[in-house]
Formats: sequence, C-alpha cells, structure tokens
Amino acid sequence: MLSGSNTRERPRIKTDSAEKGALCAADGLRLHWPEYLMEAGESGIYLFSTCMVATLLWHPASPIGRHLTSDAARRMLMGLAMGATMIAIVLTPWGKQSGAHFNPAVTFTFYRLRKVAMWDAVFYCAAQFCGAVAGVALASILLKGAPANKAVHYAATIPGIYGDSIAFVAELAISFVLMSAILFASNSEALAPYTHHFAAILVAVYIAFESPISGMSTNPARTFGPALFAGYWHVLWIYFIGPLLGMLAAAEVFLLARDGNGPYCAKLHHHNDKRCIFRHSGGPAAQPPRQKESNGR
Repeated sequence: MLSGSNTRERPRIKTDSAEKGALCAADGLRLHWPEYLMEAGESGIYLFSTCMVATLLWHPASPIGRHLTSDAARRMLMGLAMGATMIAIVLTPWGKQSGAHFNPAVTFTFYRLRKVAMWDAVFYCAAQFCGAVAGVALASILLKGAPANKAVHYAATIPGIYGDSIAFVAELAISFVLMSAILFASNSEALAPYTHHFAAILVAVYIAFESPISGMSTNPARTFGPALFAGYWHVLWIYFIGPLLGMLAAAEVFLLARDGNGPYCAKLHHHNDKRCIFRHSGGPAAQPPRQKESNGR
C-alpha cells in the first residue's frame, strides 16, 4: 500500500470550512472533485485487476489455470497479484493525492477519526462504489464475459465452509488487523514510509489463507461490484457491516493506545508533494518526516 521529499515542509494555509468541518456538498464537488475521481479510478483498477487475475487463475479455458492443480496455489498467486496491485495503486500520482483509500470502510474510519470532512467522506464512498462497478464491467467487456463463468463468478466474495456467522467474525477480525496496521504504521516515523507494504502483505496473506473462510473482502466496494453482476445479494450484510465494525474498533484501540490523540493524516502515502484535502493534527511524533503538504483547497 518511497522516496522522501527533499523539500522543506511548507506551512499549510488554513481555511475556515476545512478546519471547522463546514465543507458543504457543493464546495466539496467544486474543490475536491479530482480526488473523488481518483478514488473512483483506484477502486476501478483494483476490481478490474481482481476480475482479470481471478479469470486467469480459475477459468477452465485459461492457459495458466489448467496447469494449477490446487486452489491453494491459485489463492497464493491471487494474493501476490492483489498485494502488488495495491502497492502500485498507492504509489501512483492518484494514490499519493487522494490517499489511496479505495475502500468505504477505510474512508468512514478516517471520518470517525476526524481526518476527513463529512461531504468528502460521502463523495469518496460514492466514487469507490461506482469505480468498483466500472472495474468489473470493464473486465467483463474485455474478457468477453469470461468472469461470469461459474468457476470465476466475477470474483465474488462468498462465505466459506463454516457458514455466514463465522464469515462475519472473520471479516471483522481481518479488517481490525488491517486498519490497526495502517494506523499504527502511518503514525510512526520509522514505519510510515512502509505503510502500504504492510497493508499489501496483509491483503496477500488474507487472500492466500483466510479467503476459504469469508471470501476475503475487508472492503464493501470490492464486494458490491462483483455482487451487482453476479446477482449475489443475500449475504451482502457480512461485507458491509463486518469490515466497518472491525475498522472502527481498530480506530478506538488506536485512540486508547495514544491517550485520545488521533492520527496525523488520512493518507497511506505521506512522502509526496501532492496536495492534501485532509485535516492534519499532532506534533512531530505523529508526523512522518520530511513531508510536504499543500493547501486542501
């Protein structure tokens, strides 16, 4: 989910609406629409990659899939591919500017931590869902409907061998660990430059080893895109509620561990010169070293 900036940190110009959280919907669209489109694009890329790799590994006609004799091997390759995709997205100019959430549960958690304004959170989440749908649609078009094959099923997240309840608990648990890693790593001077690597490693491990239990989502948009095309709705609640509760719980643990001090920012990648629309707080201990900021307006 680096290279440090060689420029001294510039002072952030404060604006009343950004600091007080009074950004209205119209202002959000007018001022922050590039970040909203970036989030849609990142979510689309992630779901496009998900469907493409799943089709390549599981479709009966795939030249690669036919040589893989076990689902375990397929899951490991899928995990590596999606972890690499996540790192690539975070390191793109889009990811550096928007914060590379591409996950409504992540965005809402940062909103709870007062790093994201309300309307930014609303439009981020809407963009992430739209991007996920577009990513699955594009993959289906380019692969001429191959992701619809029952062996691929649009890479839908489906409860595994232990049923719905265990899948819900698993989604809650893995989302808790993922968000905890993001928060604690991104607010450590030593670990901040590697935040996206920690997140990507967890995603890869989850896909390889946890997906037989819950299908491995941690992301409502990641589940919604394939579900829309596969018509698989009856357990959608697992992937909307589980990740959100798990990440919110991680936020509470983070605040408790830091005596109520929130995170510095809502970006996974801090070391860049892209503008930041998020609220910043905290002293030098919370701030990644040598970070450039720009006015969120």
